[in-house]
Amino acid sequence: MTSTTTICPPSISKLELRTAYGSVFRDVLNIPPRACTAEEIPIIDLEPLHKSTLPERMALAEEIRAAAVNTGFFYIKNHGIEEEVITNARKQLLAFFRQPTHLKMKVSQDQSKYFNGYNGPKSTLVNNSEGLDVKESLGWRYSPQYDPETKDLASVPPEVKPWIRGEDFVWEGNAHLPNFKEEVLKYWATCLTLARKLVKLIALSLDLEENYFDSRTTYPGADGVFNYYPPRKEEETTNNDIGLGSHTDLQLFTLLWQDMTGGLQILSKEGQWIMATPVEGTIVVNIGDFLMRLCNDTYISTVHRVYNKTTTERVSMPFFFGRILSLAPALSTNISGLNFNCVEGVIPSCVSESNPAKYEPISCGDCEPTANALDPLSNLKLGCQLRFKAQEAALENREMVLKAQAPNAAAIIV
Repeated sequence: MTSTTTICPPSISKLELRTAYGSVFRDVLNIPPRACTAEEIPIIDLEPLHKSTLPERMALAEEIRAAAVNTGFFYIKNHGIEEEVITNARKQLLAFFRQPTHLKMKVSQDQSKYFNGYNGPKSTLVNNSEGLDVKESLGWRYSPQYDPETKDLASVPPEVKPWIRGEDFVWEGNAHLPNFKEEVLKYWATCLTLARKLVKLIALSLDLEENYFDSRTTYPGADGVFNYYPPRKEEETTNNDIGLGSHTDLQLFTLLWQDMTGGLQILSKEGQWIMATPVEGTIVVNIGDFLMRLCNDTYISTVHRVYNKTTTERVSMPFFFGRILSLAPALSTNISGLNFNCVEGVIPSCVSESNPAKYEPISCGDCEPTANALDPLSNLKLGCQLRFKAQEAALENREMVLKAQAPNAAAIIV
């Protein structure tokens, strides 16, 4: 008598994600995360970028295209950011987060108009279905006076000034930390220099002229962030608390330095979480929503999240590039320049008769909600800032519910 074994496929859960124009859902396999393969998140050597001929840069662009089409994630090595710059920035990150809370609150994001400053643990809710984020963060946005491409501040055009979103309280409130401003901005500036080089390769990878984005990155969206994931507590293990909830990034692309602790996971096309294991000497690059949209879904903005399941602290230093402010004149196509406040369509090289544009033009600027803002799905032209507003609203709603349920009307955040 023979016996047979029936292997049941894993069950599937629905993961809700916020976008600038409503909620979307992804299927997730209910199986443990696995390590990524070299094909899923390849390592691309940028050494030829620094002293190469155009054919060599085009070969690099092809590697980037292959990775961007596949998972939208890749590592880069020989990226040009000196180890000393990274070490000093990490030192300042730890100096900031290890200080008493009252000193960190001197630069609380509550005093910011534009999402600069400090967020404490469990004060953000990136994904409502996964609960509050355990991490702490410190963020700052682009200011032309710190741009490595020297700016004449007196000559900043008036149409640009409303979109400059850096705020000096971040630096003033950390003046007690020796060399904090200088060493943090040095890291930020080297990331900006690298991003301006990398965007040339992305242009080549999309069959555009190498300098396609150059005039559009004069005053770019260039947001720096320090993330701190504390050692995991027993109750956080019991509750499976998440470090940073599942999301996609908004911009053209992100540069991420992460320490060797691990914890970054990306969602594969098959719906399985895979671990982006740290690789010494590399920076992670991932494609953002805006680039995915501009290239008509040729490239993928992949869902990712972070868990720190260790008893040691984890730190990362992401740099978000590409909510771009342009001074370029309007083009002859439906793209009028990658401004914060202009309306963008799919770039010309990514459309054809057999592959028409999938998207209506959209702004990636900080637009205000319109009359239809209560129904984001009906208003595709709302800017990416609406995602932040939705996160804030969800967090406020959660706190209200917890307060109503708690004894004596005292809020209990779990």
